[in-house]
Amino acid sequence: MKKIYASFFTILFSLAAFGQQIDNGSMENWDNLGSNDEEPSNWNSFMTASGGLSLFASKQVEQSSDIRSGASGMYSARVFSKSTIGIIANGNLTLGRINMGSSTPNSTSNYNYTDTGNSDFSQQLNSSPDSIAFWVKYNNSSSSDLARIKAIIHDDYDYVDPMTSESEPHVVADAALNFESTDGSWVRKSVPFDYVGPSTTPEYILVTFTTNMIPGGGSDGDEIFIDDVELIYNTSGLSAQYNRHWVAYNESGLLFSNDFQSDTFFKVFSMSGTLLCSGTSAQLSGRNLNQGMYLITNNKDSFKVVAH
Repeated sequence: MKKIYASFFTILFSLAAFGQQIDNGSMENWDNLGSNDEEPSNWNSFMTASGGLSLFASKQVEQSSDIRSGASGMYSARVFSKSTIGIIANGNLTLGRINMGSSTPNSTSNYNYTDTGNSDFSQQLNSSPDSIAFWVKYNNSSSSDLARIKAIIHDDYDYVDPMTSESEPHVVADAALNFESTDGSWVRKSVPFDYVGPSTTPEYILVTFTTNMIPGGGSDGDEIFIDDVELIYNTSGLSAQYNRHWVAYNESGLLFSNDFQSDTFFKVFSMSGTLLCSGTSAQLSGRNLNQGMYLITNNKDSFKVVAH
């Protein structure tokens, strides 16, 4: 019986490990290295922007050898703000394409978008990850400034971020986080996806990192170093395209979606099959686990969680 149980856990681990990932999330591959047009492969910034002001675009991303201790790669992406004609242009790195349509930072003519007709400005995704994780070092000029990540899973549509009324029906899930300075250190962050709909067919993902959550709100020289962006698949039901029930883990501990009944009872197992603790979602919410992988079950579902 123990051998069969261990095999069950191995199958779940394999399902989670081979979930679809973002191309070049490691930031190891670069295009036009050494030129003003250098960008990490599959990622885009101002030098490949569209729009009437794209002729005034400036280089705001570069390859960096600043990496965290223990990193498997050699490089990260340094994304930085810059003052152009007296206007602060926040650093912006996206899987889609930037549109530069106005000199007013918060104009609706300035946005990022998925160009589904061009693989250089779109990232296909036909699965349902539970969260997006990344390593980051954020240096800002003002302690009150916050950087931002926004990730949108959407269907076959040229989705626009910030979201428009035309884009809204095409949302499958979103994940967003505004975060403060990391005080010169590399920090791993994990942001759970909220499967808000109304669409239920994941086909693309649009991810954007920016040096300030407010358009034009930062300072010249704000910078974020980004590395090892990955999608986390904690649930065993990877084949399901739409599941409002999820269990995840972030800096606050265990997280349970609100779609569970308040008295739903869970058991937390190590990957070797040892029962570590149990309780309702309310009792286990916020519980800290040692770094590693765990299986969390109720009487209906099983969820694989990576604690970090």
